[in-house]
Amino acid sequence: MPALSEIITVLEQAYPPALAESWDAVGLVCGDPAEPVTRVLFCVDPVAETVDEAADLGAQLIVAHHPLLLRGVHGVPADTAKGSLVHRMIRTGTALYCAHTNADSADPGVSDALAEAIGLRVTGPLAPNEDGVTGIGRLGELPEAEPFAMFVQRVADALPATVPGVLGAGDPDRPIRTVAVSGGAGDSYLKQATAAGVDAFVTADLRHHPAGEHLANAGAVPALVGLTHWASEWPWCGQASLVVAQAFAGNVDVHVSTRRTDPWNVRAERTSI
Repeated sequence: MPALSEIITVLEQAYPPALAESWDAVGLVCGDPAEPVTRVLFCVDPVAETVDEAADLGAQLIVAHHPLLLRGVHGVPADTAKGSLVHRMIRTGTALYCAHTNADSADPGVSDALAEAIGLRVTGPLAPNEDGVTGIGRLGELPEAEPFAMFVQRVADALPATVPGVLGAGDPDRPIRTVAVSGGAGDSYLKQATAAGVDAFVTADLRHHPAGEHLANAGAVPALVGLTHWASEWPWCGQASLVVAQAFAGNVDVHVSTRRTDPWNVRAERTSI
């Protein structure tokens, strides 16, 4: 049985902490590095649903994409939302490890997993680091061009269903071949996607004004595909689970959470004029 520290070593080889943004909080949040680990749960969000899922599975480790304690805290009392999670994990013997912007920038990383799910061949990073290999987002291409409306449907079919669904903004008939993707909130990379000259840009949390101003340009390229944050990053869980499964074949049982942790759970459309 590998120790938690051994699993952390493998994760940090795949997703080096040095790639994390300076403001980020990555690494081990709670848990004893010397304790053995036989079962790991991978998820996007360390929230009550996934902490409960880990306890139900008997997992000794949660590997999450989003940090639990991104901003500094002075305590974790059990009567606060995040403090209650820390106390529950300690009581159940569950460690928590977070790989956030280091997993975004790694090669392969979060956006590679999103690109693979959509069926893209990755050609490079959208916003490269100095090495030209790692960085935020990915550029890629489809095997053949297809109409934008069909491409939006391709994205929807490739990712878990969410209440808001997948939204497209652009000419439904425009041929799409080259694509930029950015898992998570990516409208700050819209300028890079535009400069790259791709046909479509797939990301989450597209804001009204940046999207509207982009589309106001005549013949705006790229067309936009908007996802929920959770759906855009969920494919990474499978990628990260494979990293651990291959490193500890037969000794560690890996599970990918399918619990949708998007905050949006009710959808309504107007029924009268």
